[in-house]
Amino acid sequence: MKTFRSQTSAPAQHGRRTLLAAGGAALLGPLCSASAWAQAEWPVGKVITWVVPYPPGGSTDVLGRQVALHLGKALGSQVIVDNRAGATGTIGAAFVAKAAPDGYTLLGTSIGPQAIAPHLMGRLPYDPIAGFEPVITIGTIPHLLVVGAGQPFQSVADLLAAARAQPGHLAFASGGNGTILHMQGELLQRQAGARCTHVPYKGDTPALQDTLAGQVQFMFAPVAAALPHVQSGRLRALAVTSAQRLKALPAVPTMAESGVSDFVVEQWQAVFAPARTPAAIVQRLNREIALVLKDPAVVALAERLGVTLVGGTSRQLGDLQKTDSAKWAALIREAGIKAE
Repeated sequence: MKTFRSQTSAPAQHGRRTLLAAGGAALLGPLCSASAWAQAEWPVGKVITWVVPYPPGGSTDVLGRQVALHLGKALGSQVIVDNRAGATGTIGAAFVAKAAPDGYTLLGTSIGPQAIAPHLMGRLPYDPIAGFEPVITIGTIPHLLVVGAGQPFQSVADLLAAARAQPGHLAFASGGNGTILHMQGELLQRQAGARCTHVPYKGDTPALQDTLAGQVQFMFAPVAAALPHVQSGRLRALAVTSAQRLKALPAVPTMAESGVSDFVVEQWQAVFAPARTPAAIVQRLNREIALVLKDPAVVALAERLGVTLVGGTSRQLGDLQKTDSAKWAALIREAGIKAE
């Protein structure tokens, strides 16, 4: 007796497998399609734009260009730097916030447009937190409280005593309203119970030049910009705003050592993408830039600029931004600081 087995034709088997595969794809599609697309398709050799919201030549621009160059090599794609300066960095930030969330437009910026200026300038065309996906912290920059060599102040205590004795008489310079240099001057007044006059300039360089010339009594200046003048004797460094003393200036005390507590202030530089950029792209950018920050050429440039490279996760950057945003918002509100 023959035993007959039921056989399914090859076309029928193929059709069943096709239906099963299609069904599985339909179920999994909403969960993994965006991530799979991002991992498989991005960047596809397309040009990536790295927006710097400042003029060329500053530390954010110079270091950003080097990071962008190495990032392009790592991704096999060209990364071009686009300087969109103005309004304390908020013009460039607004441009990126409105860009398509596809990984092809990035913001290489600093603390000002993302944590200070929004509270100082009022309504802006972007939300500094909800409008972006944090990618990675590039680095931090401590500052020096400096006076010209012709000024009589030998310490922070001397400076504050004079400020209290003659309210409004001493003037401090900054690179502009809403910059971190401006905010440090306001914070010092607030915590010391003194009143000084703020003189904003169009950039850190002219502010430093007038401090050297004695046109203003003091300023908070980036270490890299002030260091040569301190070493030459044209500027006197009264304190550093970092938590520890600097290796380059071991004799200069911290603000805490100078009697001003809770005054650790450092400018940070970071990378953001437009809100709703796929997580896979953000994670890839974070990984690649973290590797770039270990490149010897990038490390050497950061040292010359006075930047301490950081890296870290995107969440850590988001937490840093929120913490600093709350801190400066409170100062601006309590001191009644207005954009001039």
